[in-house]
Amino acid sequence: MRVAVAGCCHGELDKIYETLALAERRGPGPVDLLLCCGDFQAVRNEADLRCMAVPPKYRHMQTFYRYYSGEKKAPVLTIFIGGNHEASNHLQELPYGGWVAPNIYYLGLAGVVKYRGVRIGGISGIFKSHDYRKGHFECPPYNSSTIRSIYHVRNIEVYKLKQLKQPVDIFLSHDWPRSIYHYGNKKQLLKTKSFFRQEVENNTLGSPAASELLEHLKPTYWFSAHLHVKFAALMQHQATDKEQTGKATKFLALDKCLPHRDFLQVLEIEHDSSAPEYLEYDVEWLTILRATDDLINVTGNLWNMPENNGLHTRWDYSATEEAMKEVMEKLNHDLKVPCNFSMTAACYDPSKPQTQVQLVHRINPQTTEFCAQLGITDINVMLQKVKEERHLCGEYEQQGDVGTDDSEEDHSEYNTDTSALSSINPDEIMLEEGEEGEEGEEVVSACSDMNTPSVEPSSDQASDFSTSFSDIRNLPSSMFVSSDDASHSPAGGEEKSGETVESGDEKDLSEFPVKRLSNEHEPEQRKKIKRRNQAIYAAVDDDNDE
Repeated sequence: MRVAVAGCCHGELDKIYETLALAERRGPGPVDLLLCCGDFQAVRNEADLRCMAVPPKYRHMQTFYRYYSGEKKAPVLTIFIGGNHEASNHLQELPYGGWVAPNIYYLGLAGVVKYRGVRIGGISGIFKSHDYRKGHFECPPYNSSTIRSIYHVRNIEVYKLKQLKQPVDIFLSHDWPRSIYHYGNKKQLLKTKSFFRQEVENNTLGSPAASELLEHLKPTYWFSAHLHVKFAALMQHQATDKEQTGKATKFLALDKCLPHRDFLQVLEIEHDSSAPEYLEYDVEWLTILRATDDLINVTGNLWNMPENNGLHTRWDYSATEEAMKEVMEKLNHDLKVPCNFSMTAACYDPSKPQTQVQLVHRINPQTTEFCAQLGITDINVMLQKVKEERHLCGEYEQQGDVGTDDSEEDHSEYNTDTSALSSINPDEIMLEEGEEGEEGEEVVSACSDMNTPSVEPSSDQASDFSTSFSDIRNLPSSMFVSSDDASHSPAGGEEKSGETVESGDEKDLSEFPVKRLSNEHEPEQRKKIKRRNQAIYAAVDDDNDE
């Protein structure tokens, strides 16, 4: 089946679906599935905007609310994970996943589903070591600390995913797995994003938690976003005792949704022609959710997952055949994800703006139904009970303030905290003006206007989309590893790239030199770069003309 993958969406659903329509007209057939790798921005109203971790002047409604209200409907099944620019209060309603609009499905904090027999997993958020070992203690209204910590990956989600034993076809993460850059064209990456050099050389760029999952799950495909650059790699895993040859993971990161950027890729992925053409739950994942229900933590205290160290009575929560049979019985042997979307908040009305919409911690009926059917705990219900019993909602906020203090970082099992970059990346958004951002986490750009005509597919793309990542021994030609990088890459050679959907010029992006978006080559000026991104957030400032 034909699967489209998008990088950072930034709420530009109309632009993405328009681009898909162009790709379908110029390609061999319709796209069956769209996967979005974070920064989706499912913003329903003005209150949701206030829960998005960007400065107020960059909070714009974009187009998701039209799909939420029913004014529009997604033309293709869309599955997404969360990033670090989200309407966190909306996504928090669906910790185990669910519909945010008809035909648009959120995978949850972590999740696994099936579509046409293809097993798709993902983890939302980005890695920050000082929050990694905490529970999910945040709840609306967020303060200046919890509005950021809410989207930080937690060890409980990684632990659950590591219980998976059955093969995963596709995995999504927002930030990159650490070290993945050593398996692709690192030289070209550093030419495009020179400010990555220090982190790449120190091997601190990316998420160590995602890297751990990559080593454990060994999915066929891994898609990411966050760093706003297209990058392909191929990681050859070591063979296990049960395998004659090791598995390989084809990694692809994509750019953000802007004109003249590689934010969309269409791939041909093998599927089971006899499998249902609707979204299904994954029975192994549901079984793991049931088994780990007692591990749910809604405090900001640091804690470790059970392991075989003599301190825990149980450390293996993987799914047994018997446990999976029990789950199937609970679901009446029906794994179809119900189309039970319902609106839980008022939708934005352009004719009647509501600047003072109250922020409410909501319980979503989809989550209530899912938890009741499976017999597990709704994290939000547990949070509300704790607040009611102790009357300590203010204390939870204080925990958030204390909890994101970098002084706790040394206690993490990982010795670094660079989910993105320690240097300023002039292609992302940073928090400022009273909303101090996390170090190097977001980016800045001062270029394209979103009023530019919709992006178009390249005219010289391969006619057969199935050529993308077709040979696990080689990297795509656009990411060919040079001799300078041969010692860092386990694979080399050329391969035909898949269909890359880009904008404007109908020529392959590789034919043009990379455009420098800001003073990338003057490190002494980095700290003076204005933290702007009017290309995404439609803010036009005079000082952006640089």
